[in-house]
Amino acid sequence: MIDVFFQYDFLRQALLSGIMIGLAAPLLGVFLVVKRMSLVADALSHITLTGIAFHFLLASFFITLADIDPLYMGMAFALLGALLINQLRKVYSHFKELAIPIILSAGIGLGVVFISIADGFNTDLFAYLFGSVAAVGRTDFYTILVVTVIVALLLILFYKEWFFLSFDEEQAMVSGLPGKWLDVVFMLLVALVISAAMRIVGILLVSALMTLPVAAAMQWAKSFKQMFFYSAIFGEIAVLAGIIFGFYLDLAPGGVIVVVAVAILLFSLGVKKIGKKVPQPPISSLRKER
Repeated sequence: MIDVFFQYDFLRQALLSGIMIGLAAPLLGVFLVVKRMSLVADALSHITLTGIAFHFLLASFFITLADIDPLYMGMAFALLGALLINQLRKVYSHFKELAIPIILSAGIGLGVVFISIADGFNTDLFAYLFGSVAAVGRTDFYTILVVTVIVALLLILFYKEWFFLSFDEEQAMVSGLPGKWLDVVFMLLVALVISAAMRIVGILLVSALMTLPVAAAMQWAKSFKQMFFYSAIFGEIAVLAGIIFGFYLDLAPGGVIVVVAVAILLFSLGVKKIGKKVPQPPISSLRKER
């Protein structure tokens, strides 16, 4: 069944890209969930949509831009959105969560305006919204590869620092960690992964890939490192199932990925409720392991 994915370049690229996204997104999602910033993924995904819509708007006036991948404009907007969220969290220091709905609302509003001016939706835009196996080109594959390598390297380099900041930001700052700089780097990583994943999962659904596997992993993990392990496993299962079944059933892969991720979460919750063999540790207990 999976053999056909190695016979055609575009299917092989989609499968390998999905494997990388299925790993990178949940790993960053662990920190987002622990930091109680899950909605950041939603905000940045909508800002990415704004960038994509802006590219299509410009392409309608400047034909030469039609040959340029809209991914780059979406990525630029996502990075800008990440910086704005980080800055707004400083402005509203006592109400940091306000930064997320501000950017999310701005992204939706601007996106709708750009789409309206560009004469509405087209096939390409729908592929970005909900994901498409056929839409993953060689450029997208190499972009996702570079983003995944960057995520892996920075997670290895700054794992302990981000661990400390996730559980006790004030103490981390007092201890001398460059928290502001590390927060900026982390937010930029999240923006890169979201914009890179939109080809596979879709802009409107990519945030689910960063949170649902983590939510399921919390039902099984007994330590912080185990949360990474289970999140990656559940993310890979969801992505591979979504790509394969989405292709054979002619469905948007993003939707199938999210449905599979929800099914994994429901199964995990069911195991805990019925058997109570896998008690969920409180977040505070996970900080014991560094």
